[in-house]
Amino acid sequence: MSRRLQALAVVGVALGVSGLLASQRSSGIRGVIAPDAPVELVRDGYRFTEGPVGAADGALYFTDAIPTRIYRVDPSGSVGIFRDNAGDADGLAFDAAGLLYSADRINKTGITRTDPKGVPAPVSTEAAPGRPYMAPNDLIVDARGGIYFTDPGLRSAPPPRTYVYYLPPGRVHPIVIDDQMRSPNGVMLSLDGKTLFVVDNVETGIYAFELAADGGAMRKRLFAQLPHIPPGKDSLGDGMAIDTESRLYVTCLAGVQVFDRAGEYLGAISIPQIPSNVAFAGPQKRTLFVTARQAVYRLQMLSQGPARLGK
Repeated sequence: MSRRLQALAVVGVALGVSGLLASQRSSGIRGVIAPDAPVELVRDGYRFTEGPVGAADGALYFTDAIPTRIYRVDPSGSVGIFRDNAGDADGLAFDAAGLLYSADRINKTGITRTDPKGVPAPVSTEAAPGRPYMAPNDLIVDARGGIYFTDPGLRSAPPPRTYVYYLPPGRVHPIVIDDQMRSPNGVMLSLDGKTLFVVDNVETGIYAFELAADGGAMRKRLFAQLPHIPPGKDSLGDGMAIDTESRLYVTCLAGVQVFDRAGEYLGAISIPQIPSNVAFAGPQKRTLFVTARQAVYRLQMLSQGPARLGK
């Protein structure tokens, strides 16, 4: 999550029918989205939506803040509560077995796994013995069951050091991938699982970490920079998705920006509110869902999400 908007009034969840925002349409990106593709409103009336992730059955899961809940959007578009009292869950991810993981922020419960009935269990609550996490933000599970995640702390009290972690399978304490980014936020794995992408929420950099066989990082490089961020403004670089052509989709202050596998900027998808995260879901993963402040939106795509579960 890029930041909590403290000025937002607490509003109830509207349980009305999905609607079409006829005035909001895409300008089109070749091979990604058609010109004039409509941006559809799935549901609004939330406090701060985050963490979208697609399930094997085409459903989408996402989180909302205060009170923190995990919601499920079924393939028909119906929205229901999957887990209440969700521990300030932010980013979500599935493992290969279909279990849902969450990065839990303010309650500092760390990384949590939730079973299909919505019952949570802690996976990792400390960065090291006696050192709790600050505010875990986003995560993704690799093919081995290890978890990459970020801990940038809270924007209201910026820490002196922030972290990108890897939690190997079966471990309760992670290893440090990086501690030099200003505010690491969204994470994404390449299709072959050999590269980890991390975007900064304050600065404009998207970084690529070449991964070792044990899950650690061997090298770090600048993959791309988010364009069209006004001088003096935080980038709000946040959630990410990847498609079958290894194009990277990154939410930021300037919409959902799309980059090719070499890091070249292809264009942006405009969303009615500043987006916080993005995920492919739905039949054949042809729908792009975007969480954006008080709402969730969707777009029908020319591109397609990867065959792997979740992200």
